[in-house]
Amino acid sequence: MSDSQASIDATADVPEPMGVFVAVGQFGPGPNPADNVDAIRELVEAASENGAKIIILPEYASSFCGALGDWVNTFAEPLTGPFVTAMRALAAECEIAVVVGILEAADEDDEDTRPFNTVVAINSSGDIMARYRKVHLFDAFGSMESDWIRAGDPVVAPELCELAGLTVGLQTCYDLRFPEVTRRLVDAGAELVAIPSEWLAGPKKAHHWVALIAARAIENLVFVAAADQIAPVAVGMSRVISPLGETLIDMGQTAGIAMAEVFPQALVDARRANPALELRRYGVTPL
Repeated sequence: MSDSQASIDATADVPEPMGVFVAVGQFGPGPNPADNVDAIRELVEAASENGAKIIILPEYASSFCGALGDWVNTFAEPLTGPFVTAMRALAAECEIAVVVGILEAADEDDEDTRPFNTVVAINSSGDIMARYRKVHLFDAFGSMESDWIRAGDPVVAPELCELAGLTVGLQTCYDLRFPEVTRRLVDAGAELVAIPSEWLAGPKKAHHWVALIAARAIENLVFVAAADQIAPVAVGMSRVISPLGETLIDMGQTAGIAMAEVFPQALVDARRANPALELRRYGVTPL
């Protein structure tokens, strides 16, 4: 046997690296939660049928009526409400993890009755694995989300969960402008950061969206999957970015799904080549 043949035989049984197909679903939610459930069903079924194990959906996917107002109280629901119940059933039916943005109602005995802007992570068995209440509300560019939405507690532990074998961290939209949010998730072990968003359209906003998502992936050596609503309200361009800043998905303005294969080994290799997380001299703590 030649040396070259021996080399080929030695590697013949080495398994191919296993990846996880992650989908982002992009659409324009309307005011009727039942209609949004129907739209989401089409996205989730398409993702599942094409082999995705996780799908990330936009912020305010349960209901959206444009400029914030009293409608947020009308459509806010508890996690036991019909929208999340439908999402849990859909995840179990299609055997796919679902990460989705909702309006979560305040508890009945809360003095502050404003709802939360919440991300819910549901596994492929239909179990709620994590809930993240948006910490950084969009009080910028002429908007005042805090007039209508209650911020989550920044001191609680980072919201992570295991979905399809990946450790997934949760954040929302405007959180992108605060790099310590993603760093805190990565410090806690996130391999993929899921970012449901409704990134409002406006001057330079599309540029900010693209640049900030890439920055969060590169500086943290982590996969980032961001799902946005579509134009004209939002900038669209839902995307998946690799730990080295490669654009694996850019959906443009098309409603639907797109998928990328996420390889945990790629994250390990990126951090081995660039040990920036080990070389840093500053940590992150809540104010």
